Amino acid sequence: MKLRAILGIALVSAALAGCNMETTPDPTLSGKDREFMSLAPSGQPSGDYKRFIVDDPTGQAPGTITIDTFKNFLYYSLPNHKAIRYGVATGNEASGWTGEATVGKMAEWPHWMPPSDMLERWPHLKPTADAGGLPGGPDNPLGSRAMYLFQGSKDTMYRIHGTNEPELIGQHVSSGCIRMRDIDAIDLYGRVHLGTKVIVTDKPVT
Repeated sequence: MKLRAILGIALVSAALAGCNMETTPDPTLSGKDREFMSLAPSGQPSGDYKRFIVDDPTGQAPGTITIDTFKNFLYYSLPNHKAIRYGVATGNEASGWTGEATVGKMAEWPHWMPPSDMLERWPHLKPTADAGGLPGGPDNPLGSRAMYLFQGSKDTMYRIHGTNEPELIGQHVSSGCIRMRDIDAIDLYGRVHLGTKVIVTDKPVT
């Protein structure tokens, strides 16, 4: 068993080395970020779904966001054929969305109002809606940041956002939105701007 374990570790190390993956430092946090994140759930996804700089498999121009909902990775394309790869949680088969959009609105520690289709599925959220929604904070399901996806001037109702369930990153569990670790949502938020192109695909990005 010990020999198998050693061989397994060696194979994983070789695979990671072959992927040309580099770590990238965490973004600078505001005082509010530090306060709220100290109160938020601290679960961690598996190592594959943490933030890395990788060879860009998307072929997109620098500054483009590509979301692979098959493998649950979000790529932010950089110059020189590199990309930052983030682990995400995406919608299950019934809730998934694909297409092209742009970032039409951005918010830090955003307010959350349960959408009408969610209220139909989960009536227990009606008191939250009746109270005007949930203010931003560590208990808010949108987490630290939200980037709202628009097609032209129309809100698609899909968002890239943080999460208070970081342990679910890498899974198909959302109602269609793209969830990120709060620290990753802050990192991506600092790189994008209104009008950033977003591509969401259910085909593996290779």
